[in-house]
Parts: sequence; C-alpha cells; structure tokens
Amino acid sequence: MSAFALSQILAAIAIGFDLLSFQRHGRRHIIACMIVSCLLIACHFALLGLWTAMGLALLAATRLFAGYLTTAKSVMLLFIAASVAIAAATFGGVLSVLSCLGSIFGTIAAFCREDKQLRLTMMIATSLWLVHNALAGTPTAVLMEALFLGSNLLGYYRFYLRRSGKTDLSG
Repeated sequence: MSAFALSQILAAIAIGFDLLSFQRHGRRHIIACMIVSCLLIACHFALLGLWTAMGLALLAATRLFAGYLTTAKSVMLLFIAASVAIAAATFGGVLSVLSCLGSIFGTIAAFCREDKQLRLTMMIATSLWLVHNALAGTPTAVLMEALFLGSNLLGYYRFYLRRSGKTDLSG
C-alpha cells in the first residue's frame, strides 16, 4: 500500500471522530473526539511529507488536551507562540501560512470557555484547513474538513438556532 493511500485511510478514520465531535453537547466531549482526530491527521500529514501541518496537528492534540483541562489565556498564548514557531521552523510557503492560521484559530477555539464560541471560532479554523488541504492535494482531508464544517454547522443549529428560534450565526 502506498503512503498516499495509507494517509487517505487515516484521514477517513479521522472523519468519523470529527463528525462525532460536533454532534456532542459540551466542550469536553467535543475536544476529546478532536484529540483522536488530530493524532490521526498528524500521521496523515507525515505520510504526505507535509511537515508544518504534521507538527501543527501534533501540537493541536496537545493543545486540545491542555484546553480540556484549562481555559487559561496564558496557556492559549503559549500554544499560539508554539504554532508560529513550528510554522517558521518548517516553512514551506503558502501551505505553512494557511496551516499556521488554522492552528491559531483552532487554539483560540480550544480555549473558549463556552461551547457556542468554540463552535464559531472553529468554523474559521476549519475553513483555513479546508483551503490548505485542497492546495496540498489531499482529497480525503478536504472531505474531512468539509464534513467537519458541516457537522459543526448542524450542531450549532441544533443546540443554538433551533432552540432559540434565531436564524443567524452571530449568536
């Protein structure tokens, strides 16, 4: 089996965890599913030789675990700095920039105290990773991010818009 095929299988498994994450209610359940997905995606990116994305995915798993335990802004800032350092150390052009921005917004989301704000901020991060994965030529990861975004939107609708009768995403 080629490295590319194996990478796509790992991304497909990560899809399951991503879909599950935003159908859960409560930030801790969301984050636990996302940690498993990040570890699988880190392996996916390593198989493709996308080192910035791999380093940021591993950092994301660590960051999500830290965010599971605390929402301290000082810890959040440490992870944002680490994202920038990883991107700088492995810089490879526009893909590094996109993955770094996706990581920064993912970091902000992981340290949100409220489930609702986590979801909204994660929509930005997911959109950045979707563009990254499209440019990187990894179709399963594009599908993963598209499904993740759709699942997040569905969860947001179920938990916030449908219950309140609101029809916009502003809150």
